[in-house]
Amino acid sequence: MEFRTSIKLSPYPFSISHRDSLLSVGSCFAQVIAKRLLDYKFRALVNPYGVIFNPVSLFRLLQNALEDHPDLPEALLVQHQDWWYHYLLHSDFGASDPAQLMDAYQAQHAQTSQWLRQAQVLVITLGTAFGYQWKPSGDIVANCHKQPATQFEKKLLDSSQILDSFSAFYRQLRHHNPSIKLILTVSPVRHLKDTLPLNSVSKAVLRLVCHEITQNFADTYYFPSYELVLDDLRDYRFFRADMLHPNEVAEDYVWQVFTQAFFAESTRSLIAQWAKLRQALAHRPFQAQSVAHRSFLQQTLAQVRGLASELDVQAEIADLESRLGAISST
Repeated sequence: MEFRTSIKLSPYPFSISHRDSLLSVGSCFAQVIAKRLLDYKFRALVNPYGVIFNPVSLFRLLQNALEDHPDLPEALLVQHQDWWYHYLLHSDFGASDPAQLMDAYQAQHAQTSQWLRQAQVLVITLGTAFGYQWKPSGDIVANCHKQPATQFEKKLLDSSQILDSFSAFYRQLRHHNPSIKLILTVSPVRHLKDTLPLNSVSKAVLRLVCHEITQNFADTYYFPSYELVLDDLRDYRFFRADMLHPNEVAEDYVWQVFTQAFFAESTRSLIAQWAKLRQALAHRPFQAQSVAHRSFLQQTLAQVRGLASELDVQAEIADLESRLGAISST
């Protein structure tokens, strides 16, 4: 008998390897898969604009990244406790004056633009269909920056509004990078501040949007992060103490399914090799000057060098050489 509703994924028509560049953007859950991609030596850029929860703000920023003259109105600058912010940007872009803020944005704009034009894969994680509209301009903001609630109207973004914003970004993206693949997913993190009933409405809108996108836009694919946690695992033991965020066990399960879905066997084998080497690199002996430890470092260095043609391991090689040099000099 089966005592759980396991998700069986159909094969995706492409695979991801260490030769590919990936960009992962969206809600905080975007960092779950992205962190593991970075840990296992994939070339990835993660949330260059910070965590962005609502899709309209996210797609506007991504579209801006492909524009020569990005739409970042000065009217949306706001000051809070002697620090400047912009309503279209995460609070990470706060600065002591507007010019400094814009300089920081321009640096990320240039980097993100380059990645969007060259990456093989874009992973988009949608967090909530609720957005906050700034009343003076009507703009959906990425962050309220602790301004009075009376300045904003909380709105449930409808699927057509989200799809329009995606379509505008997608046209630009395909013009600059016609071969890029897009993986869409919905964050399994529940937003209790919206109430659980309205959180369900929000997630339903996002899931509908993902379905419409994958049905109507080429090279777009859905990965079921939300369903893996809420329908497959489906137990509070897979959540953190707040009962809202998936815990590390759940995150590892989502990652495991992701690797099976998108990585060839050769890539998974390389990940396994690197996982063992990461443990070796993290090892700290009781007797750092011993002959045994020197031999261990030499063996580890040889193994790391053996992967240099497939992974960027220059930093690890330099670290091991430095540690060996320290032993030799004593």
